Amino acid sequence: MNIISDTNIFLAVVLNEPEKDTIVELTANANAVSPEILPYEIGNALTAMVKRRRLTRSDALSALAMANSISVRLVSVDIQKALAIALEHNIYAYDAYFLQCARKLSCPLLTLDKSMREIAHTLNIDVME
Repeated sequence: MNIISDTNIFLAVVLNEPEKDTIVELTANANAVSPEILPYEIGNALTAMVKRRRLTRSDALSALAMANSISVRLVSVDIQKALAIALEHNIYAYDAYFLQCARKLSCPLLTLDKSMREIAHTLNIDVME
């Protein structure tokens, strides 16, 4: 089974967040799929954590290496359709890319973002919880 995995899923796993065990359990027999922006989002999130002094530079580089070792299929999305979702639901386009990806591929979405889960339900996208 394919699962559209949000950036926060990868970060929770590589940073050993409390949700890690549940994520590993939910994805044990699944293939991760994400929009092709995923590596850029991970890099951006890690630099933000360094700026906020939540991570050291060394921790961020290690986390990136771990994230890069996770098998994930990166796919393109229709930016125009994603933008329509973003504008309709007043969210960032980056979040809408994951929603559009789930919609396009008819795959469930896995995210830690409560608002994104609610929008996914509105869009009739299955959500793994």
